[in-house]
Amino acid sequence: MPDRTPLLATQESLAFSAISRYIAQTLITIQEKHPEWITEKYRNTPWAKPDFQSVLIGKLTKSFTVASDTDSLLLTAKKYLQILLVPEFVNSPQFSKLCAKIQQLAQSQTAPPKSQNSVASEPPTPTANQPVPLPLGIAILLLDVENLQLTIETEKFLEGICHYPIQIKVAFANWRSMGKKDAEFHQRGYQLIHVPPGKDSADLKMATVGASIFVHYPTAKEIFVCSSDRALTHLSNTLQAHGLTVFQVRKQIDKIIVLNSKTGQVETHSLVSIPEITPLEQLVIQLKELIKKEQQRTSTQWIKLSTISALFRENYGLVLNQLVATHLLGTKTRDIFLKYPTDFVLHKPSETSQTYVTLFEVRLSPPPPILSKENLNNSQAAPGKLTDINSLEDLERALVKIVGDLTGNSPENSVFLSNVGSEFHRQYGKQITQIIKDFNLGRKFPKFLQSCTALQLKKAEKGWQVSLN
Repeated sequence: MPDRTPLLATQESLAFSAISRYIAQTLITIQEKHPEWITEKYRNTPWAKPDFQSVLIGKLTKSFTVASDTDSLLLTAKKYLQILLVPEFVNSPQFSKLCAKIQQLAQSQTAPPKSQNSVASEPPTPTANQPVPLPLGIAILLLDVENLQLTIETEKFLEGICHYPIQIKVAFANWRSMGKKDAEFHQRGYQLIHVPPGKDSADLKMATVGASIFVHYPTAKEIFVCSSDRALTHLSNTLQAHGLTVFQVRKQIDKIIVLNSKTGQVETHSLVSIPEITPLEQLVIQLKELIKKEQQRTSTQWIKLSTISALFRENYGLVLNQLVATHLLGTKTRDIFLKYPTDFVLHKPSETSQTYVTLFEVRLSPPPPILSKENLNNSQAAPGKLTDINSLEDLERALVKIVGDLTGNSPENSVFLSNVGSEFHRQYGKQITQIIKDFNLGRKFPKFLQSCTALQLKKAEKGWQVSLN
C-alpha cells in the first residue's frame, strides 16, 4: 500500500540525513565486497574517502528536499541507486532489501509519537512490511563551550545521527569571558550554566550535572557529550551504565568526530564549508572565458591544464577538480573538457608531458611541440630579455637553455637548483620565483621544474639538482 505520510519540517533533516548516510555507507560496503555491482563509470571512484562521501551525501540530501512524502523520497533514492548500480543488482532480491531498509528509515523518522494521554495497550506485532515503531524518548546534548563550539550546521548533523529528537541542550562555560556567546546560545535554545574561571571548570560541572541527567529526564535515551577533553570519558561510561546511548563528540583539526560508545561506530563531519556548486553549463562558460583571456594575454593558443586550474581557483576561489568530481562523480579534471568536444580540444604531447587545452575552432594552430635538446639548441642565442618571456612555454624554454649552458648540454650532468635561479636572475634581472608568481601558477620553483618535460629534477643530499631530460 502506498505510503503518503507527509514529511514535517523537523523530520526532513532526520530522514534525509539518515538515508543519505545509509546509501553512502552501503556503496562503500558494496565496493569492498562486490565492486562488480557498481556501474563501470563509478566502480573506481574512492567512495570511502571523506570528500567523496560528503559530495554524495550532499547531492542526495539536496535531491531529497523535493520529496513531499515517504513514497517520493523512496522513488528519488531508487533513481540514484539505479544510476550507481548495475541493472543485474537492481533487479536482484538484495536491491529489494536495500530499498526496504531505506523505506524503514524514512518511516521511522516520520512516525508520529504516541500521545501521553492515551491508554497503554499491548503494542501490535509488526508485519514484514512494517518497521518496528520507536519507543517514546528524547536525546540530550551537553556542550563544553570553552572546549568545543557547535555551529547550527553541526547540530543538524548530530540530529541525523541520533534516533530521538534533541529536546534538551545544556551549555557550560564561564560566560563572562565568552563575549556575546551567551545570547547566541540562549537564542538557539540552550540552557546556560555558568562556571567560575579556572582550568577544567566547565568539564567538571558538566560531569557533575551529566552524571545525574537521567534522573531529571527519565525519558532520555541518547546523550551527546560534546568536549574534546578526554577526561569526560568517565561521564560517558557512567551514562552508558545506566542504559543510555552515549555519543562522544570532539573536534579534530577541521572535522567533528562522533563516537557511538555503545557500538563503536564513528561518524565524521567536515567543518570546511562546501561552496555552492556551480552549474555545469556555467562552469563550461567560465572555463571558456578563462582560456580566451589567457590566450590573449600570452598570445598562445594552447594553455596548460595546470594553468587553467590555477587561474580558476584564483578567479572563483574554487578548486576545479573538486567541481568536476561533483558534477561527474569522481572523474578527473580533463574529463570536463572531453565531455564537451565541440567547445574544447585536448593535446598531450607525450606520456610524461602535461596536458594542453585550447578552444575548438575551425582552424587550429599546431599543438605545442615536445621541448627537446635539439630544437632548443637551434633556438639558442645570446642571453634574453625579460620581454622575451610572455608565456609559460617561453619561461620553460629559457630555463632549459640555462640548464643546458650550465651542464654543457649533457643529460648526464646536473646543476644545483640555486645556481639555475641565480643564472636566471643574472640574465633577466628578475627572480624566477617572482616570474612564477606573475603567471599565477600558485606553486614553487621546484614544482614548476617538475612540470617541464625537457628537464629532470632530483633530490640530492645537498639540495635539488636539475639536468636535461
